[in-house]
Parts: sequence; structure tokens; C-alpha cells
Amino acid sequence: MTLPERDQVVELPRRRGKTQAAFVSLRPRQWTKNLLLFAGIIFAAKLGDAWRWLDAFAVFAAYCAASSAAYLVNDVRDAHHDRAHPVKRARPIARGELSTRSAYVLAGALLALAVALVAPLGLVSLAFLAAFLGLQATYTLGLKHVVLIDVMTIAGLFVLRASAGAAGVHVRISPWLLLCTALLALFLALAKRRGELVLVGAEATPGRPVLEGYSLALVDQLVSVVAACTVIAYSLYTFTARDSKALMVTIPFVVFGVFRYLLLIHRQDLGEEPEEVLLRDPPILLCIAAWAVCAAVILVVT
Repeated sequence: MTLPERDQVVELPRRRGKTQAAFVSLRPRQWTKNLLLFAGIIFAAKLGDAWRWLDAFAVFAAYCAASSAAYLVNDVRDAHHDRAHPVKRARPIARGELSTRSAYVLAGALLALAVALVAPLGLVSLAFLAAFLGLQATYTLGLKHVVLIDVMTIAGLFVLRASAGAAGVHVRISPWLLLCTALLALFLALAKRRGELVLVGAEATPGRPVLEGYSLALVDQLVSVVAACTVIAYSLYTFTARDSKALMVTIPFVVFGVFRYLLLIHRQDLGEEPEEVLLRDPPILLCIAAWAVCAAVILVVT
């Protein structure tokens, strides 16, 4: 015989120490988003330039620090909403494992580190970091509550990452690649909203306020449209690439990756945390690796 629902005991995860809580609050798994900063050096075919790689890693580290600072501030502001969320209630700040003061102090230190890493790379790199932080702040303070603008802002943050990566190593990045970046980020952001809608519906718990402006049918339509645009934009980029039109052979990797992700979010209701899907699904990991190796070889050889 089972206990009535109101008498059931829910076992909470063991409380983390302050150091572990602080590290978890940085969301290191989401640093994978900043790998986009290496697009500039890769697609400029500067793979053998050690000094540019040092600059690229400095920019990557800076944006990991800046992103984590933004996550800390966001989690402080959203703590009351996170406590009602079936997944986010486990975040350290929501559980009281990391105080508001400690979170703000850590965020300030990370911002200082980001500026220190980027400053030697020039004013343009500093400007991109300032733009990234400014857009991230406006997202946290209000834009994330505006339907459609929220996902478009996320796409804008990815475009800034790609642009900053190219500026940091002083190379030109194709406008087509920036468009592909924006569309792919929009695709992942919409998939995340879909995952949130499914999770909130299944758990019958309140979600973030912006979800009230979306519906599952609308998001599914938007995801399909953006997925198609992403594949078309990447294909057009390879057709018009100045460096090598041989990049056309990488189109199947992009098509498979998009199709695989669509399969996962519909079959298994995944998508709330895109980086989790990218890190856990072997076919997607193999696809990304194959695309990266193939593109690198083509850009170096041709």
C-alpha cells in the first residue's frame, strides 16, 4: 500500500559545500557554447599559427568567465521561480547553498578576469565583450520575459561570440557563417522552449512567465521553419565560400545533426538543456566530430 500523495516523503539531494556549490553555479557544462569562439581561427585556416591559438584560448576563457558571471546574476534574480521548477530547484542558489552576496562577489571577480584576458587583444575585442555583457544583462533584466525577443536575444549572443572569436585572432569571418550561427542558435533556443513547455506540462508546475506566450504547436512550427533555414543558409555558404567550395561535402553532416536533434526532442522530449543533448548523444557527438575534422582538412588542404 502506498502513502497518500500529501504524506509521501521526497528525498532531497545531499547539500553541497560552498566550494562545490559555487562551481556548480558557474554551469561549466554550458561552456560548450563558447567553443563557437574558435570558429574564426578554424574557418580562416590559421590552424598552424600558435600565437593565434593562444589568443583564441584567451578569448574562450574570458567568455566562459563572463557567461558564468551572467549565470550567477540570473540565478540570484530567478531564485524564487527556480524553487518551483522541477529541475532548476536543485540549483545551489535556489537551494540556499550559495548566498546572494557570495554569488555577486564571485560574479564580479569573473567579470574582472574576463576583462583582463581580453584587454591585451585590443579595443575591438573589448567592445565585443562589452556588447556581450550588455546584451546578456538586458536579457536577464527583462528581454527573457518577452515572447520571441527572448530566443532572438539568445541568437544574438551566439553571433557576438562568433564575431568576438574572429576579432580576438584578427581574422575575417564570413557573413554567411554569422547567419548560420544565428539560425542554429535560434533553433536550439526554440527547442529549449519546447522542452520547458513539455516539462512544465508533465509536472503541472509553474514555469518561467514567458512560456505563457508560447504553445507547443507554435514552437513546433517555428522549430521546423528555423531548422530548414539553417540547412539552406549553410548550403548557400558552402556554395559561395571563397576559400573552398569543397565544403559542400560537409552539408550531409549538418543535415544529419539537425534531423537527429529534431528526432530526439520529439521522441524523447529532450531539449530544455541543449548542451546536455550535445554531450550525451553519441550520434550527434560523432556527427559534430566528423564535420569538424572534414571541414578542417578541407580548409587546410585547399
